[in-house]
Amino acid sequence: MTKKINLFANLKSDFASGLVVFLVALPLCLGIAMASGAPLFSGIISGIVGGIVVGYLSKSHLSVSGPAAGLTAIVLTAITDLGAFDVFLTAVFIAGIIQLGLGFIKAGSISNYFPTNVIEGMLAGIGIIIILKQLPHAFGYDSDFEGDQSFVQSNGSNTLSSLLGIVDYVQLGAIIITALSLIILIAWDKVPFLKKLKLIPGALVAVILGVILNEIFTASGSSLAIAKEHLVSLPIPSSLEEFKQIIVTPDFSSITNPKVWIVGLTIAIVASIETLLCIEAADRMDVHKRYTDTNVELKAQGIGNLVSSLLGGLPMTSVVVRTSANNNAGAKSKMSTIMHGILLLLSVLIIPAILNKIPLATLAAILLLVGYKLAKPATFKHFWKNGKYQFIPFIATLLAVVFMDLLKGVALGIIISVIFILKGNLKRAYSFRKQEYADGDIIHIDLAQEVSFLNKAAIKSTLNDIPENSEVIINAQDTVYIAHDVLDLIKEFKKIRAKEENIKVKLIGFKKAYDLLNTGEEGKHIFVEHK
Repeated sequence: MTKKINLFANLKSDFASGLVVFLVALPLCLGIAMASGAPLFSGIISGIVGGIVVGYLSKSHLSVSGPAAGLTAIVLTAITDLGAFDVFLTAVFIAGIIQLGLGFIKAGSISNYFPTNVIEGMLAGIGIIIILKQLPHAFGYDSDFEGDQSFVQSNGSNTLSSLLGIVDYVQLGAIIITALSLIILIAWDKVPFLKKLKLIPGALVAVILGVILNEIFTASGSSLAIAKEHLVSLPIPSSLEEFKQIIVTPDFSSITNPKVWIVGLTIAIVASIETLLCIEAADRMDVHKRYTDTNVELKAQGIGNLVSSLLGGLPMTSVVVRTSANNNAGAKSKMSTIMHGILLLLSVLIIPAILNKIPLATLAAILLLVGYKLAKPATFKHFWKNGKYQFIPFIATLLAVVFMDLLKGVALGIIISVIFILKGNLKRAYSFRKQEYADGDIIHIDLAQEVSFLNKAAIKSTLNDIPENSEVIINAQDTVYIAHDVLDLIKEFKKIRAKEENIKVKLIGFKKAYDLLNTGEEGKHIFVEHK
């Protein structure tokens, strides 16, 4: 039975966290739309739908959906290839239908097979990306679009060269605002009486201070004034008619175009994988350890993309950066996500001019703390202490996420984890013991709980190396499953080689179904001697 969720039970904390996520999401929505070669408002529309529609339908308590940096390259290429944004929206509509179908066939269950160390490596990698990408904004150097997570940037430079470029573009006003914002944000978490002001998030105070300071710098003609290009840039429609023109609808006459279906399928697959990864990460972050129904999430994302396409919005996924900000701000339920969507909608309708006064340096300070919490040194220490089989997939995922992209990083981490699992299974399939006796060796082979076809080569090699005139005891008392490939090996060894080379074979604990001449009542051991 599904437990009913009271969306208004934690309204104070959820409103405060929703406000923080709204402040983080606003420039990300605009930046991702710009990088995608789409109208700026399409990013805002996607953020609104991701907050209100997906937020309401989802079972996740922390996840926040919206336009994702991981889809920018796909969207940019697709808009160019398809020739028009309204044709591209048809592909997004198709992607939504496919995601709905994936939800109904319960494809979301694959998220259960993502290893924890890989998910943690992904989060830490994204944390490092956030820090590296926000440092230029913190110094007043905005060479890259807000929300980019790629190591190689669209302008030809990369993340590290952008950091080196800070030296030539330092803006003292941005540094002052970043520093003061960081002081406020850290104090809000540490100072006891400030922590009690849950309804007023530190991020809002930092934003207000940043706006006021820059207005003072500008009014006084100071060189510290932050230029317009380093502020939030929300499109401002001058009339209702102009606002209506912003809404683009899909061109359904292009639905017979095979290219549209290929783009739709590509978006559906990539968006679904990114969403499942983020949901798994969100559940890891949740202090209450509540688990999300990933099949419901895929349905919610599908409906979200359907609605977004009909209103002229970008495709969406569940997004780690916004989800992390939501968690760090103290969200208790999905009301926080819905609230951020409502605030995005209201900001577009009521106060776009005021929002355009927010310095990107203030938002960089908020994201720097989000990045640090994702990539805390304690996380590295934890996996280091757990040994190489935990640490290597973790660090490999992290590095690949930073230097390649999220999906490649996770794929690499999973491949390494699988290799380690296979290696472990090969070692643990059986134990090999030999006891010296005056009249010869007694060789014990104790099989593990599960012996799969992957263990065939190792067991084959062991049986092949057993010398003539020896005695072998193969023990399957603790074994639950033995692959037929391995059973055939043991049968052949016992019936043929053992006879030919005078090897005494004793089988212990093999089930009757295995048909290895281990007859008699269960628990009795039959000694089979071949001469």
